[in-house]
Amino acid sequence: MLESYKHRGLRSQMIKMLQRKGISNHQVLESMGRIPRHLFMDSAFLEHAYQDKPFSIGHGQTISSPYTVATQSSLLELQKGDKVLEIGTGSGYQASVLADMGAQVTSIEYLQSLHVRANNLLKKLGYKVDCIHGDGSLGYPVKGPYDKIIVTAGAPFVPNKLLSQLKTGGILVIPIGDSSSQIMTRYHRISENEFKKETFELFSFVKLRGEQGWDSLN
Repeated sequence: MLESYKHRGLRSQMIKMLQRKGISNHQVLESMGRIPRHLFMDSAFLEHAYQDKPFSIGHGQTISSPYTVATQSSLLELQKGDKVLEIGTGSGYQASVLADMGAQVTSIEYLQSLHVRANNLLKKLGYKVDCIHGDGSLGYPVKGPYDKIIVTAGAPFVPNKLLSQLKTGGILVIPIGDSSSQIMTRYHRISENEFKKETFELFSFVKLRGEQGWDSLN
């Protein structure tokens, strides 16, 4: 059985927790209230799938905590039909939230094994996400420019390749900092050469790999 009354009950409790922590975007809450988060995790973690904490998905990577997913999704200010690029498919959970919210999602994953697993699961569950294997720090210009870009790994700086693939009026959400903690940062593209930068609270993500990620500093 993919879904049980227990899972639905735990998910309802998760949504109430998110509301208590200040998440007020109804679109985000409704989508996260529908999606079976437990299916994106190892079966050993099923009892904990709806707790507000990240969990390992192997290869040194994690599925972000529900609060982290809800925060990033809310900061995107998503509109139905938006063309969204996600950097770091991981488990596929964040991509499923964006797709459920009505976005046209392209998601790129650095690690081949995670890409294959997430792509298969998203298809099985019926979420329309175009999954790509590649260097997400360089974006995916083939399908750009994008209305929204979301980075689900911690970056040492904002990759200029991502900024260049953002439409005027578009939004990029990215955690920026050192290897242990990052400040959630949002860029609004005001014009061809002008960006408005906003900073929010601290989070902790795995490192963004690639040419314009941590690999560039080695």
